[in-house]
Amino acid sequence: MAYYLNLFSPETYEAFTKSKQDISGFRLRQRSVAEKIRIGDKFICYLTRLSRWIGVLEVTSNYFTAETPLFYEADDPFVIRFKVRPIAWLPKEKAIPIRDERVWRTLSFTRDYALDYPYWTGKLRTSLNQLDDDDGRFLEQLILAQAAGGETFPLDERDYQKMFAHRVRRLDKTVTVSVPQDAMDDVAVATFEVRESLKVQALLASIGAKMGMRIWIPRSDRQRVLAEWKSGHEMLLDELPLNYDETTLRTIEQIDVLWFRRRAIVRAFEVEHTTSVYSGILRMADLLALQPNMDIKLHIVAPAERRDKVFQEIRRPVFSLLEKGPLSELCTFLSYDSVYELAKERHLAHLSDEVLDEYAEEAE
Repeated sequence: MAYYLNLFSPETYEAFTKSKQDISGFRLRQRSVAEKIRIGDKFICYLTRLSRWIGVLEVTSNYFTAETPLFYEADDPFVIRFKVRPIAWLPKEKAIPIRDERVWRTLSFTRDYALDYPYWTGKLRTSLNQLDDDDGRFLEQLILAQAAGGETFPLDERDYQKMFAHRVRRLDKTVTVSVPQDAMDDVAVATFEVRESLKVQALLASIGAKMGMRIWIPRSDRQRVLAEWKSGHEMLLDELPLNYDETTLRTIEQIDVLWFRRRAIVRAFEVEHTTSVYSGILRMADLLALQPNMDIKLHIVAPAERRDKVFQEIRRPVFSLLEKGPLSELCTFLSYDSVYELAKERHLAHLSDEVLDEYAEEAE
């Protein structure tokens, strides 16, 4: 028997709570992982945005594919499904915060860090990550004890409601959007944050180069990035090998890091160090608006603690109406700690760029 992570957003948590609680669903891209899961394995369930442990589900079937809406009224993306039996399912007020001392000091992926350390979230990057057996057993017993009458963790219902995304209808399908409650924050960025963003920008360039890509970095950033990436001169492109109109080229050349294979852009990265996390998202949206047929992978890269802010922004209604499709389905999130983790991989030269998809997170 093995333990696997099952992530719920506030929307899917409420939908599952109101359902028969006998089916759990995952995105189509997780089919290959789903094939490894066996009857009797257990899902340890975690509520994102609220950052709380919420339940334990026992798998009672092999995976199957079904498109009948369960978690959304239409265009339900969670089509890889398992029949499950709830061993414990907590109301949100009883759900256990990840930063509760008992939890934080015990789990293998948090116990070595201070409570306010932001770069610990790699293990919770995506559903169906396998948990360490000791972590799984600990969380199962803790959740069972909580279900039997544990303490209450107060929650402001108004704050909880602000965490919800909304659904709007495009011409082709229904998509999830968010309406941010706060105005854009123009707080000045601390010098150390700017330095870290340059380090991450340099690491992304280095990772791509080791995979055999040619690299583009905006001319305004080159001197500072090359101060971090000492061997980068040979792999940097002097000119963009593209034939687009001037407006498109001016947009592309400002993107923080581009990976090229021959004359084609493979991946584009915007490294966000501002609190508003908005400028890079706008640039990605501009690019898709100008060239809707462009087929490249887009990534917003930011500190882990800004993950929810990034997802909130890319789900804005204005970005859901792009001709190519909603930005939230075309652009993923990479945390700084994921970039650091990938940079430590010893065999980058032998890996495909698709390895990034194992680290990228989609808006739920």
